[in-house]
Amino acid sequence: MSSFRALRIDKTDAGQTVSVVDFPESELMEGDVVVRVSHSTVNYKDGLAITGKSPVVRRFPMIPGIDFVGTVTASETDEFKPGDAVILNGWGVGETHLGGYAEAARVKSDWLVPLPQGLSPADAMAIGTAGYTSMLCVMALEKHGVTPKSGPVLVTGAAGGVGSVAVAILGKLGYHVVASTGRSEEAEWLKALGASEIVDRAEFASPGKPLQKERFGGVVDSVGSVPLANAIAQVKSGGAVAACGLAAGMDLPTSVAPFILRGVSLLGVNSVTVPKPIRVEAYRRLAQDLPRDKLAAITRTISFDEIIPTAQAIIDGKVRGRVVVEI
Repeated sequence: MSSFRALRIDKTDAGQTVSVVDFPESELMEGDVVVRVSHSTVNYKDGLAITGKSPVVRRFPMIPGIDFVGTVTASETDEFKPGDAVILNGWGVGETHLGGYAEAARVKSDWLVPLPQGLSPADAMAIGTAGYTSMLCVMALEKHGVTPKSGPVLVTGAAGGVGSVAVAILGKLGYHVVASTGRSEEAEWLKALGASEIVDRAEFASPGKPLQKERFGGVVDSVGSVPLANAIAQVKSGGAVAACGLAAGMDLPTSVAPFILRGVSLLGVNSVTVPKPIRVEAYRRLAQDLPRDKLAAITRTISFDEIIPTAQAIIDGKVRGRVVVEI
């Protein structure tokens, strides 16, 4: 195709603008694989990029969308051939490299992983960066030795994209999941996903002591700031926290006490530049350990024209679970 439909962010003296445009294929960025994009998704970072609430986009003009799945149409590498189904998460796509809210993308082959057997393209984007990050968090806790016998696992931001997938995965694996959310109306939905208990996020919202009552064997945190500090303070001796987000802020007002007096480990989870073998393993585990009915229960599908209002809604905390975009 000589051109294709895309969502483009431009920056002017008056600020940021977002519009649907006819984008020339000749203006795609460098890469050795061209993909015909079939689906994308809306993550919290996509919301930040489109609304301009945070300086996620560092190149203009930019096609946002940090995830996509599609079919290879041209390849300069032996690793992929035309017709292969591939997934992309991260690597600065939608931030510094033209992203997934377009009918076509040109990217580096090392950024792509094959779509695993058992996952449809829509499934892959129902998972998206949020769900893929959830699995990386679970894998990090497992590597540290956190098992269902270690005690309850807290999931913060449980109604969001990362949290809801984490609840479903951990529930399937036999963990006692404590879901923290500020949306009391989502309690039954979270229990259906696999949560054993629901707690109000207000319990973690105010500054607390650096050491509190030991409650959790592990934590999956996508919130950061004071809630993360309180979660760390409530982890049992030898437990671990997998931290992957900053919905409440980038600060971490805690002390060394939990780490040197209880041996708690803080495991940082980066989903953007993960080596390919780990990405491939994460998707293999997602195909195996994320129940498809639970994935369907946390997912809704929108059209290309609904991306912009959905981006605002996710920033406003009005989106639960995962959103698939049909490109």
